[in-house]
Amino acid sequence: MLNLAQLALHQRAVVRLIATASDLVPRLSALGLREQCEITVLRRGWLGGPLQVRVGNTDFMLRRADAALIQVAILESAPAAPLEAAEALV
Repeated sequence: MLNLAQLALHQRAVVRLIATASDLVPRLSALGLREQCEITVLRRGWLGGPLQVRVGNTDFMLRRADAALIQVAILESAPAAPLEAAEALV
């Protein structure tokens, strides 16, 4: 299983376990970061800097050391709709 700091940019994942310091868990929860939520890494800071992540409609920065303590599982991308089905919607 990967941790959040190892996740590729713009790859969707679901949070499996949050093992950060106990005082950080309520803050993350208030931002929407909870177990079973979907998360995406948008940017990485240089030289081990923070990660910009998206949970739902909320973007925020997270220290890489804290991100390394959050276990995630990669979500598979849904296959693209066939062209005929897409044209039928128009």
